[in-house]
Amino acid sequence: MSGSGRLHRGLVAMLAVATGLAIASVYYAQPLVPFIGHDLHLRPAVASLVVTLSQVGFAVGLLLVVPLGDLVERRRLVTGLAVAAAGALVWVGASPSAAFLLPGALAVGATAVTAQVLVPFSASLAGDDERGRVVGLVMSGLLLGILLARTVAAFLAQVGSWRLVYFVAAGGLLVQAAVLRWRLPAWRERSGLSYGPLVRSIGSLVRREPLLRRRAAYGLLLSAAFNALWTSLAFLLDHRYHFSLVVIGLFGLAGAGGAAAATAAGRLSDRGRARATTGAAAAILVVSWAALWAGSSILALLVVGIFVLDVGAQALHITNQGEIYGRLDPAARSRVTSAYMFAYFAGAAAGSQLAASAYGALGWDGVCLVGGAASVGALALWAVTDLAELLRPTRPGGRAPVTG
Repeated sequence: MSGSGRLHRGLVAMLAVATGLAIASVYYAQPLVPFIGHDLHLRPAVASLVVTLSQVGFAVGLLLVVPLGDLVERRRLVTGLAVAAAGALVWVGASPSAAFLLPGALAVGATAVTAQVLVPFSASLAGDDERGRVVGLVMSGLLLGILLARTVAAFLAQVGSWRLVYFVAAGGLLVQAAVLRWRLPAWRERSGLSYGPLVRSIGSLVRREPLLRRRAAYGLLLSAAFNALWTSLAFLLDHRYHFSLVVIGLFGLAGAGGAAAATAAGRLSDRGRARATTGAAAAILVVSWAALWAGSSILALLVVGIFVLDVGAQALHITNQGEIYGRLDPAARSRVTSAYMFAYFAGAAAGSQLAASAYGALGWDGVCLVGGAASVGALALWAVTDLAELLRPTRPGGRAPVTG
């Protein structure tokens, strides 16, 4: 079942904003860990669990909450999740100790998967000839939510406190819930499965669909490269350039170019150019790490590298989603999202952990080694899969197979 006609621009913009606000909940804590630790008298290792547990909650939500999009009415699901997310943010903001704070962080991550319900929802609402463009626009909102969350959190913490960040974010999500309830159409997929078999069927989808496996592998590698940078960048900016928290937060804006890349990649996917876009995006990732490596001593090249990395990462991410939403079973879009985003999250966790360890052992050079290796891996995967298909000669009287 797919959308018909063309989606109104206002509705697409609303979906993009809602997706950005939802995903931002996971990223507010990244610049706030020192403030939280000081206020609650926590050791740095304990305070940093706010970030870790929100990511764990997000992974749990991907597997257990997102598949509900193929089972229950989606407008009700997304508005209910937005209200629950607001409650989780208030929980964290009002926490008097780690015993309250850490379970709240887990709840924040689990409810932030609203974003991953909205993305396949937008794909279902869009017509076949605009699906890549619409998903690209909605993903632009998600990207901006990730990038701006750090900057907004840093500013609000400076003018108020870290608690203000969570209370303001909760208010925004309550407004969002009301707007979504008012503007979104009712929509239900017909999967024919109950909840237990629905969740178990995610593994069956992965085994059955080579396109999903391939695109999930791209997602894992690009996410590892992307998060290797953003996990370690604050260390470089603090230790090498001695920037303040607010200035460090502003570096999130350097990646905003990725939002434009997301829209362009979506349009190219609609035109059947996914393989070429994949190769170009993977090559851009590799080039970006050369600039980032030089950026340890030349600030301008660091900014260029951040911009280029985000362009490549978001172009590849949107191409992946355009392919899996456009070419796999429409009734399974939420479960496809669960499988793809779980691989993406696994790459994020691996890239973050490896980059943190590499920075401790080798400094910024080690971070660039991790990010560069993941990027080269994505380009190598393209060379042996998509490029091979592009170069395969068409048989007389037939055509080359389409495998994505």
